[in-house]
Amino acid sequence: DERSFSALPSYAQPDYDVQQEVLVEGKANSRAAILNRPSSLNALTASMAARLNRLYESWEDNSDIGFVIMKGASDAAFCSGTDVIELNRLLSEGKAQECKVFFASLYKFVYVLGTYLKPHVAILDGVAMGGGAGISLPGMFRLVTDRTVFSVPEVQIGFHPDLGASYYLSRLPGYLGEYLALTGDKLNGAEMLACNLATHYSIKEKLPWIEERLGNLRTDDPAVIGSSLSQYGSLVYPENTSVLHKIQTIDEIFGCDTVEEIVEALEYKAGDSADKWFASVLDKIKEASPLSLKVTLQSIREGRFQTLDQCLTREYSTSLKFISKQVSDDFCEGVRARLVDKDFAPKWNPSSLEGVTDDMIGYFFSPIDGDEPSLDLPVSIREPDV
Repeated sequence: DERSFSALPSYAQPDYDVQQEVLVEGKANSRAAILNRPSSLNALTASMAARLNRLYESWEDNSDIGFVIMKGASDAAFCSGTDVIELNRLLSEGKAQECKVFFASLYKFVYVLGTYLKPHVAILDGVAMGGGAGISLPGMFRLVTDRTVFSVPEVQIGFHPDLGASYYLSRLPGYLGEYLALTGDKLNGAEMLACNLATHYSIKEKLPWIEERLGNLRTDDPAVIGSSLSQYGSLVYPENTSVLHKIQTIDEIFGCDTVEEIVEALEYKAGDSADKWFASVLDKIKEASPLSLKVTLQSIREGRFQTLDQCLTREYSTSLKFISKQVSDDFCEGVRARLVDKDFAPKWNPSSLEGVTDDMIGYFFSPIDGDEPSLDLPVSIREPDV
């Protein structure tokens, strides 16, 4: 099918390179997709998203394949998310259309994964950030290790947690999702297991045994796959210092209606309490884009009452609005400050929470303009598992 290639952006490398970016490992009754861009912590490109879509759809149709695995090729990372440096470069060259194709491809993949007919095992060893979580968490099994680091740091680069984040973050205990999204704070593997972001936990050293065991399985039975993952699993609990032990405090503060009220509650606590945690959380929020903070809070609040496809459709529209620069250039400015020039001094616009008007927020949640293609998810043929 040559048409699927013509839909790829023009910067996509020759097919050989694309195949190197997502490797395939075939076993008796399963296939593994291996994200393979170790130099950039397996950050996702447009060509990788298109290849994942093609592979997953062909594997789903293949009756010889019982289940599918996804993992990262490098020791350091599962996936550090979307390649925002690449997106930023395309935008600076006036290639917004290629960015839109990229987003559409990634969002479609998250929906395919969230409605996948076969059991799916994501092995989240190392960094699993932002979009890296998006392309793995909607699947059936999520195996984490003692080296897993999860975060959704998008507000720090003037963007919003996307690729289904408003769906899975809003379903975490209490207001933990709001806390993670507004602070970009990290969770380790034990914490991910405790709050149900992960289904299984194992120490890194046992991964080869788990992978060998999975490789020998001839089944499409989730119960068999689940018990194989449990076989080498470890019983772990979050450490005493874990933020999960502060869930009552988090609910009290991050359950507030607005970002301003959250900041006010933190400021009050920081002044009133000997606990340094409040001040450090406040610092993280104050580093972020005020616009991103407000859009992100509303996104998660809406996500609580939406299905996966509704969350993806809305987030896709919001992502296009961030890169359109109609309201603000915060995305490009954030990428510049944190990842390109690394001066860590972004000039946010608006520069304060007070400067972010209701009209600005409304724009990010309004329908896509008529001439923009909306996200076309195959909802009629893929029923989401509600």
